[in-house]
Amino acid sequence: MTARILLGIGGGIAAYKLAYLASRLVQQGHEVRVAMTAQALDFVGSVTFAGLTGRPVILSSTQIDADGSPPHIAAARWAQVYVVAPATADLLARLALGAAADPVALLALTCRCPLLVCPAMNDAMWLAPAVQQNVAALRQRGVELLGPVTGHLAEGYDAIGRMVEPEAIAARAVALAGAHR
Repeated sequence: MTARILLGIGGGIAAYKLAYLASRLVQQGHEVRVAMTAQALDFVGSVTFAGLTGRPVILSSTQIDADGSPPHIAAARWAQVYVVAPATADLLARLALGAAADPVALLALTCRCPLLVCPAMNDAMWLAPAVQQNVAALRQRGVELLGPVTGHLAEGYDAIGRMVEPEAIAARAVALAGAHR
């Protein structure tokens, strides 16, 4: 079964893992489209994802694709599942508030498919009451969160906050897409 998977990439160090995820999904025969926050571009370039997926990356809410369509509208209708990763504390706050200042958050508002959010941040941020309130608000709206897990963090120690591995994200995304046919 081929799934149509939209990846929304946030600006955290774990963004590099999304290149592997996109590559694996395409190799498995799935269709993938990517949206990125400006902060994500500090970690991985959009050319990487365009090359891996064969599709232009959504970088702005005012972007127009070569066919004349606004990709944030077309991709929202097309997607069977929307995966947001790494979901930093800042991105979780924007998603919880319904902010739409970047294409990743905007797509979270316009997609009618399941939304799978994969948090990644250090343990202090993850355990902060404000972040936990945002997570609770997202869950209350039916957003599925996958992770974070305990593991080695970019700060150099092991704790809760590590993004789940790409294989786990791929498996859950494909399962959710299959349920949204």
